[in-house]
Amino acid sequence: MTAEEACSIAADAAKLTGDDCELFEAPLTDGGEGFCEILTKAASGQVDRHTVQGPLGQTVRAPIGWVSLQQLPKSVDKRLCQCDGRIAIIEMASAAGLQQVPIEQRHPRQTTSVGVGQLIRIAADQGAGAILLGIGGSATSDLGLGALEALGIKFPNAEQITPEKWPDVQEVTGSIQCSIPPIFIACDVDNPLLGPKGAARIYGPQKGLLADEVADFDEQSERLSGRLCQHFGHDLSIREIPGSGAAGGIGFGLKAACGAEFLPGFDLVQSWLDLEKQVTLADLVLTGEGCFDQSSLSGKGPYALLELAEKTGTPVCLLPGKVESGVDTDIQLRFPGTKVTAITPEGSTLVEALSGGPENLSQAVTNILWDRLVQ
Repeated sequence: MTAEEACSIAADAAKLTGDDCELFEAPLTDGGEGFCEILTKAASGQVDRHTVQGPLGQTVRAPIGWVSLQQLPKSVDKRLCQCDGRIAIIEMASAAGLQQVPIEQRHPRQTTSVGVGQLIRIAADQGAGAILLGIGGSATSDLGLGALEALGIKFPNAEQITPEKWPDVQEVTGSIQCSIPPIFIACDVDNPLLGPKGAARIYGPQKGLLADEVADFDEQSERLSGRLCQHFGHDLSIREIPGSGAAGGIGFGLKAACGAEFLPGFDLVQSWLDLEKQVTLADLVLTGEGCFDQSSLSGKGPYALLELAEKTGTPVCLLPGKVESGVDTDIQLRFPGTKVTAITPEGSTLVEALSGGPENLSQAVTNILWDRLVQ
């Protein structure tokens, strides 16, 4: 389910509990699927679609949202508001997303972020005053080299670069071939690029990297990132910037080549949607995620929402499809006002969980709200 679909299903179920139930739907995004559409719609902007290259080289249609600065709430990060012209909103998941790669073909050695670079170039050519990039849901771990290749950077002996070709790359050449406006990357995870908390070790396995491949992949990432730092005259320490390891290192690559800046993703979405006001007014917040696991505790959207609700004293029902063992206990200790309920029936297969998701969510919302009314 998309965030919009999940909100609609939960709202429909809530309406059945009584005519006096007042609802506010706020589809959330942590920078992944829906990032472009949700933020653009909230700011009364427009969405254009463009043909770019997908993570496996296939053709995909990906959106760019256009938003006027005048439509942004005053609480949005000042760095965005100080830009000239319209803001272009780009969603990495639409051009290099994991959902675009069949499960049997998922492996970061074969995937590329070139489509993201193509979207950035289109936005720049169309006069964007700034680019806001959401990097959740990526299928890649290519340091953003595919995106940089689309912008004009060269990797001799490895055209149409993917990590599979990294051993052939001994130098980085070329320059950015268009005038790139300021790039702001919405990101909540704080992983560095390399090492035990880096891109390969933490996120590589989610994208198909096998356990015995992680060390070599991290070693190659270190070598290539060093070449990129050398080419653009940066100290190697930029690889340690929090967030550099998110989405396979694309934040690192865009910072090294284009001076991209990181913005706290949930803070951005919260201010963009005026979420704190809505949570403060609410008697109950319902939220969820496909699987709530240890990575969710690193600052993803639902966790950040729990922190906001704790601040305002609003109780929360967290309704993930699945809860990793032990995480529910961590949540209860950290947020005593939160009720955690996995919506998927015990013993369900993944196929059953996915196909039954809408019905399971509706039933879970109904049960929770009826229980509260009885109390």
